[in-house]
Amino acid sequence: MRIQVIRLSYGKVQTIGRLMLLNENDGIINSYWTMELPWKNNQRNVSCIPENTYTAVKHQSPKFGDSLWLQNVPDRSEILVHPANYYHDLLGCIGVGNDLKDIDGDKMMDITDSRNAVEELLDLIKTNEIKIEITSK
Repeated sequence: MRIQVIRLSYGKVQTIGRLMLLNENDGIINSYWTMELPWKNNQRNVSCIPENTYTAVKHQSPKFGDSLWLQNVPDRSEILVHPANYYHDLLGCIGVGNDLKDIDGDKMMDITDSRNAVEELLDLIKTNEIKIEITSK
């Protein structure tokens, strides 16, 4: 089992993508929408992280609750996959949700049903550790 995040569109303030949970034969178990910050050369708190394959561990965040914590991200720490609806909820992490919609009327796509999506994703992952591959389309 592994996770693949494919970044589909890079914008000025956010990056939208798809997260797929894959089985051992690369069949899709489930998929979700993702939101990250834009690419700004891996700068802390304002950029998404570099494309690469990371190990993630299940984690109980004091701020976000159940999440995945990406390990060994170059020049970064505390990078999580966690519930988030808006780009301003992120400081370099990956927000996950079930749909895209302009929730707050700012003409930017937001991700919806995020808490349920993260809970479902974590329930589907049967181990404490998983590989996450981040690429672009």
